[in-house]
Amino acid sequence: MDTNNFLNQEFVNKINKIAIDAGNEIMAIYEKDFDIYEKMDESPLTEADLASHHHIINELAALKTGFPVLSEESADIDWKERQSWSTYWLIDPLDGTKEFIKKNGEFTVNIALIHQNKPVLGVVYAPAIDVLYFASEEIGAWKAEAGQTKQINVSDKAETPLRVVGSRSHQSDAMVGYLNQYPSYDMIPMGSSLKLCLVAEGKADLYPRLGPTSEWDTAAAHAVVNAAGGACVVFDLDKNTEQETLAYNAKESLLNPYFIVKGPEIIV
Repeated sequence: MDTNNFLNQEFVNKINKIAIDAGNEIMAIYEKDFDIYEKMDESPLTEADLASHHHIINELAALKTGFPVLSEESADIDWKERQSWSTYWLIDPLDGTKEFIKKNGEFTVNIALIHQNKPVLGVVYAPAIDVLYFASEEIGAWKAEAGQTKQINVSDKAETPLRVVGSRSHQSDAMVGYLNQYPSYDMIPMGSSLKLCLVAEGKADLYPRLGPTSEWDTAAAHAVVNAAGGACVVFDLDKNTEQETLAYNAKESLLNPYFIVKGPEIIV
């Protein structure tokens, strides 16, 4: 992949616009009554998921990058086909559907470009609060909010008490047990991929995810964390040890292992 073509500011801006426009599609439905369906796994699927999905798919196709697309709403692509992909788009048209249904604003549009199992570009847009995170290996990590755009970085030292961000909807017993090792911490509840972004911008020190997630849930924000100087590492709960960096499209299952997000200099 020629990174000059796909990781520069001009191209990232195109992905930003796609994410923002998809967010506008979502908000048009968010502000009225909406239908809720059930997927095969019984998780909620709204009109907004589908509207955002179709918008992103169409707009990415118009860019003519030639890269295949894997979306949460079209994830039934056989492993025999996927394993030949070296570069592809990985999207979650509406991350945090439960937060969307609760109307608490903590949901996002996630668009990532994966190259050789690694997220090299990521855009996370939270349309209800109009906050945009975007990053690539070339331009670094950025946040746009209230008309201002600034570069972001992870904290280089953990605060006391430790600032831990966790899911508003999925607080697992494993995470509660893991956190018992720390004498004190402040819990910051947050929905969707915004949890990773809080670590990326230095507003949280640690995000342990010791519960189920899928690759589209994390890829875009993982790119932001990487570009902000942080890390998203696989965590072995039994051994209480960190392992390799979280990888994408490296196995048949699209489920992530347990992982921890943090700044590289933070020892916890």
